[in-house]
Amino acid sequence: MTTVAPVESLDLERYLGLWYEIGRLPLKWEDPAATCITAEYRLGEDDAVEVDNRCFDEAGEPTQSLGRATVVGPGRLKVTFLPAALRWLPFTQGDYWVLKIAGDYSVSLVGTPDHKNLWLLAREPELDEAVASDYLDEARRQGFSLEAWIAPVQDGRRVTDDLL
Repeated sequence: MTTVAPVESLDLERYLGLWYEIGRLPLKWEDPAATCITAEYRLGEDDAVEVDNRCFDEAGEPTQSLGRATVVGPGRLKVTFLPAALRWLPFTQGDYWVLKIAGDYSVSLVGTPDHKNLWLLAREPELDEAVASDYLDEARRQGFSLEAWIAPVQDGRRVTDDLL
């Protein structure tokens, strides 16, 4: 199996902010029919990254999932979405490796070393097909199968605080 390789360097300050999910491999904890999926990263206490994932579920209801990430190496983070009181438990953090990133930090390909999880993220809700194809080609080069790829609807709506 092909080895997954994160980027050699990642400017965390530039990576922070709002990202739109352009596509992903299926996740057992995410509604396959979810729409308008976003992830926002903010620097929190102790240089940890606060993760705020939001979307509209299959029924059109707004949902939110809050997590915490820590940098463990160049382009590599560990993420957990467990409640804060349970985050000390071992084996409750998942890998989050940035595999490719645009020079202007407008597009990012993120995956896990076991090839099970993969996300294509962009700063805007739509991504040029040629750019998306280039990033997905990189995923294939790193050994990801894209047969089950999900491209959620991104119609410009966002789950805002007042909707939660």
